[in-house]
Amino acid sequence: MNDITQGLLEAFRLIISLDRDLIEISLLSLRVTLTAVAIASAIGLPLGCWLAVRRFRHRRLAIATMNALMGLPPVVVGLIVYVLLSRSGPFGVFGLLFTPTAMVIAQVIILTPLIASIAHQAIRELWAEYHDLLISMNTSRRQRITALIWDGRRALLTASLAGFGRGIGEVGAIMIVGGNIDHVTRVLTTAISLETGKGNFALALALGFVLIALAIIVNLIIHSLSKTETSGRW
Repeated sequence: MNDITQGLLEAFRLIISLDRDLIEISLLSLRVTLTAVAIASAIGLPLGCWLAVRRFRHRRLAIATMNALMGLPPVVVGLIVYVLLSRSGPFGVFGLLFTPTAMVIAQVIILTPLIASIAHQAIRELWAEYHDLLISMNTSRRQRITALIWDGRRALLTASLAGFGRGIGEVGAIMIVGGNIDHVTRVLTTAISLETGKGNFALALALGFVLIALAIIVNLIIHSLSKTETSGRW
């Protein structure tokens, strides 16, 4: 109980004093995760919608594979990205290992199947509802997907938020490809892991509370922005 109280007091002190290291770590965490979510959403949302509308021979296999990849172990993703970006790997020439870019790449691989799967489930229900109408209007496949994305934008926003929630708390892959280098690739999750290993539980708890606060704040901001269209209906 004392550790929790001390952690709360330490978190409050760090936030109030605008601790430089805390701000740097928090901003890097947000930058990496938001960038990864944006890229994963740009890939996963259209992919999920396309699988909901498109009919082809191995569609069920593709959907099953996408759903299975949701449970892909992050440490395995981190290991694969590490091998690809290492000096002996095919992309080692770019020098991306132990950089924020490598962390973004790992998170994109982890988040894309999750976002695509949630998007597919949401759009599949809309497609079943609007199928006859869109077919009767002689719309192209692109127009159908665009219409479904627009009508299901709130559900798709939830998919992206789910990706953000998983990404902001990711530690395994980030630790492997980022290396937890101070002032370079140290984010909140890796900093928590480091401080816990050092026995500095108060600071680890403080960082944990800050991480939770960031996740809540981002979700509240996005939900408040999405409610603007709802308020206009009254």
